[in-house]
Amino acid sequence: MGAIRRGKNDLFGNEILAPIAAEHNKAIGRVVLRWLIQRGVVAIPKSVHKARIVENFSIWDFELTQAEMDSIATLDTGCSLFFSHQDPAMVRALSTRKLDI
Repeated sequence: MGAIRRGKNDLFGNEILAPIAAEHNKAIGRVVLRWLIQRGVVAIPKSVHKARIVENFSIWDFELTQAEMDSIATLDTGCSLFFSHQDPAMVRALSTRKLDI
């Protein structure tokens, strides 16, 4: 979730996620968490901020429609936006524990 929190790859300006989040009166990060949960993906959000921890629990009071789920699924490019085993700098950073994803 750290990469999500930082809004990498313009996550918070995404034209598909923003209207869905507005429809449910949720932050985009909560919509992403809900999408993962509804797909059966185990998500372990991380935060040291009490307010964000509380927000992360607010994914249980709404459900994404099938149309919303399908719309979000179109964002999948089939490759990671945050980590690549093919990127030598990333592999080197991982091996030295200096990776910030």
